[in-house]
Amino acid sequence: MMEIRTPKTGKAKRVLEKRAPKLVETGKKTLILHGTKTSATVSSVLMELYRLKKGGAIKYSRRNENIRPFESGGETSLEFFSQKTDCSLFVYGSHTKKRPDNLVLGRMYDHQVYDLIEVGIENYKSLLSFSYDKKFAPHEGSKPFICFTGEGFENVPELKHLKEVLTDLFRGEVVDNLNLTGLDRAYICSAISPTKVFLTHCALKLKRSGTIVPKMELVEVGPSMDLVIRRNRLPNESLKKEAMRTSKDNPKKKVKNVDQDAVRGKIGKIYMPDQKLGEMQLPDKSKGVKRERKEGKLKKHKEESASKKKKNSSDSEKIPTDAE
Repeated sequence: MMEIRTPKTGKAKRVLEKRAPKLVETGKKTLILHGTKTSATVSSVLMELYRLKKGGAIKYSRRNENIRPFESGGETSLEFFSQKTDCSLFVYGSHTKKRPDNLVLGRMYDHQVYDLIEVGIENYKSLLSFSYDKKFAPHEGSKPFICFTGEGFENVPELKHLKEVLTDLFRGEVVDNLNLTGLDRAYICSAISPTKVFLTHCALKLKRSGTIVPKMELVEVGPSMDLVIRRNRLPNESLKKEAMRTSKDNPKKKVKNVDQDAVRGKIGKIYMPDQKLGEMQLPDKSKGVKRERKEGKLKKHKEESASKKKKNSSDSEKIPTDAE
């Protein structure tokens, strides 16, 4: 039976609170590991991924013989490292005759392997092979811009899976507001074919445009490589359902009968009960009733005056004159 330990110091309590589930999760940390054998290309890629995610990644340089993510029982050591470092993403590099220059990208949920995708590295160019003005180099910890070009990212299931994993890997911390000057890097992913993606890292150069919005230029700063999809494993339905579950106390709960339209903005629906105008009683002092009464009185007065005139004229005809 597993022993359950409770925190006894304030520091231990704060560590557990930091690792506890949250309504709004902070930035995901990445665990970078080496396999039993790694080539110079794989080692360079792992090192440059660690530099790109500096501050949000943990790298182990020792070789790991017991990690085989796609085999049953081969993810035990991987889940142990994930729990030890509190990392929810991992990159595992290896090199074999069957799968040369191999990278396995994956995500974790509750320190269990959620999904996996395996890619091969081709046409790799390191950061040192690019020459550019160093003052345009991206700053550490800056927010990246991620661009996916190609219809394959919407139609091909493997590319859609790779897009989700790369987005989680590079996006960093989720923020509500973003300063344009802090956006100084971009990751460009282009779908060359249903099984190959070109990935490059560029710096954003701001120039004057004569308006409030500056003109942007891309300066390739590396690294760049082609990722060839080999194997992938999607999450099972029960684990996916558990990971997608949200709390009922979510502060961003959707408001009933309120929608957001791109053209008309915020649109609301209200409930209007049947008003039954035929059965509604109008007040006695309404203007409409007063006007009807006034018009009725004037009409009656005109009729009375007209009848009096007619009666007077008829009486004058009946009175005899002296000549008769």
